[in-house]
Amino acid sequence: QSQTAEVLMKKSERRVAIALVGVALWLSGLYTTIVGLLYDRPAEFRYGVLAIFFGVAIAVIALNLISIPGLSSKKKPISR
Repeated sequence: QSQTAEVLMKKSERRVAIALVGVALWLSGLYTTIVGLLYDRPAEFRYGVLAIFFGVAIAVIALNLISIPGLSSKKKPISR
């Protein structure tokens, strides 16, 4: 049983790391978007917005996978 808990924890850690990459992508996209707006660079602005969308999507998907029953290490009691 401890081996299965260890495997689930490693999967959860991987998802958190993927979410961290998504947040880093979101922050870099935010920076690029602001710089594109300030210096009137349309291509840089567009790529920044695209990076924001992908970063948020990656983070949300990775963190929502943790909350799916059966994928997380937490077991909820069955209510009757």
